[in-house]
Amino acid sequence: MHISRYFWQKIGSCALAGSIALAPLQSVHAQTSPHNGIVRPGDRIAGPAFATRSPAYGMNGAAATAHPIATQIAIDTLKQGGTAVDAAIAANAALGLLEATGNGIGGDLFALIWDPKTQKLYGINGSGRAPMGMSLADRAARETKIKTRVPGSRPSFGSLTVTVPGAVDAWFSMHSRFGKLPMAKVLAPTIAYAEAGTPVPPMIAHYMAGNFRRLDERAKAGEVEEFDNARKTYFANGPVKAGEVFKNPDLAKTLSLIARGGRDAYYKGPIAQTIDAYMRRIGGPLRASDLAAHKSEWVEPISVNYRGYDVWQLPPNSQGVTTLQMLGILNQFDMAKAGFGTAESLHLQIEAKRLAFEDRAKFLADPAFAKVPTKGLIDPAYLKSRAAQVDPNKAAVEVSAGDPSQFEKGDTTFLVTSDSSGMMVALIQSNYRGMGSGLVADGLGFMFQNRGEAFSLDPASPNVYAPGKRPFHTIIPGFVTKDNQAFMAFGVMGGAMQPQGQTQIVVNMIDYGLDTQSAGDAPRWRHEGGCEPEGGCKPGLGRVALESGYPDATRAGLVQKGWTVSGGDGDFGGYQAIKRDPKTGAYEAATESRKDGTALAY
Repeated sequence: MHISRYFWQKIGSCALAGSIALAPLQSVHAQTSPHNGIVRPGDRIAGPAFATRSPAYGMNGAAATAHPIATQIAIDTLKQGGTAVDAAIAANAALGLLEATGNGIGGDLFALIWDPKTQKLYGINGSGRAPMGMSLADRAARETKIKTRVPGSRPSFGSLTVTVPGAVDAWFSMHSRFGKLPMAKVLAPTIAYAEAGTPVPPMIAHYMAGNFRRLDERAKAGEVEEFDNARKTYFANGPVKAGEVFKNPDLAKTLSLIARGGRDAYYKGPIAQTIDAYMRRIGGPLRASDLAAHKSEWVEPISVNYRGYDVWQLPPNSQGVTTLQMLGILNQFDMAKAGFGTAESLHLQIEAKRLAFEDRAKFLADPAFAKVPTKGLIDPAYLKSRAAQVDPNKAAVEVSAGDPSQFEKGDTTFLVTSDSSGMMVALIQSNYRGMGSGLVADGLGFMFQNRGEAFSLDPASPNVYAPGKRPFHTIIPGFVTKDNQAFMAFGVMGGAMQPQGQTQIVVNMIDYGLDTQSAGDAPRWRHEGGCEPEGGCKPGLGRVALESGYPDATRAGLVQKGWTVSGGDGDFGGYQAIKRDPKTGAYEAATESRKDGTALAY
């Protein structure tokens, strides 16, 4: 089913006429009504009216990232003879400099890699573990002494939230298996940009300013034990402004050490020793021995079939199974008949989200420490039983986790790359909340992640904190195959938005016939509420945030079905995708219109 331009011109004019359509951001650039005197975007003569641009097409390779320079670095890497994995690592390294609001070598990494030689999809889990020297009792006691922004809440920043950063080890694990160019050459462009500097684009500048305000406040309150290093590295002149040239010579030195000394320079050498000394100085629990013990894990991807397409994710501790559950539930409904952008379609998607997220809260954790019923959660019979709980006409007042045991058989960046051999990579990397913990070790030029915030402190939770344990992880790369051939590498950034956003992309393309770019440009919804793996539940229906592109009829229809609907707040994720034509081998690449990035192909 394809959406005609005429339909979207009509539905778009209706969508913005009423007062219920709220602007996502409080600025003149975010005002959306054609009747309020604000200039609107020009018309496109091809494709849906909401599309911001065309996909990028090419035969030899493609890349899509959240920053134009990172995309260009990936393409240059391919043109120098690098593989899609080389290009992905080069782009990821660049994004740690260029988009420090979402990722960096202080964070974790997950990737899905299609290898055309073996005709197989490989998954790597590059998430780090909690420090061995801090027990659950120690952590709980220390958390009670921290003055958080909301009294009674748990700390989101500072050393207690730091787990071992896994990204660099994952780079080298991927490279040793699928790389071709020397790592020194792969990292060279980022080292050069870190030394010379480059202007900061508007969206990244906006997020950096927000991070500065939040981290500065938390440092003054004592939640972030040391902030001078982060201030010097990222905010020497206060919040960075759009167009301002940003340099990070400390990061250039750190990447140069890694380029020369490999992963051991980070996990066993001078970088590890600097981290250890810094953490001892500020009273943090992370030690050099924790870094030395770290290793990435190659894992078997998991999948569900959605209308003839196999959608793939990484297994827990990742939340990828949640995307598969949502799609498995929606598989029981005629989404094409429900109609694109309608209240009927969104209602089914939102209810699928609520059911899957209750299972997410109850079951997902590090499988090395807890029994996670992964197979049961995506068993077709179990998903059919979950779908039976959905009333197409009315929102359920309460939903709860199911019992999959009987079905058992045995702020983030995302990027995609592909090469002329047919190799395709979906890579996601994150510091977790915002820029991370607020902590930058002396002279290293990168911030540590605060992924440890995602642990629960409830002893009954499978995701309860334990020394050496990996926390529940939100970051998820996605992949789609068709008839056992690579079809698409894709993903959507943004915490709990990721399964919701990935599901919307798949539905937009498979059920509604949109191309890769239009599928991402289409307006999005986000549901908030229910239970969380970190602990705590918000009872009731929760809230549905809608971007301004939805018509008034959709908003009114959702309200009629019982939903509480609000306007958008700009927090709808960040998407990239590359699709491959199995007949011609041509690539179609797309990037997120809500970010600063670009997609290129050649």
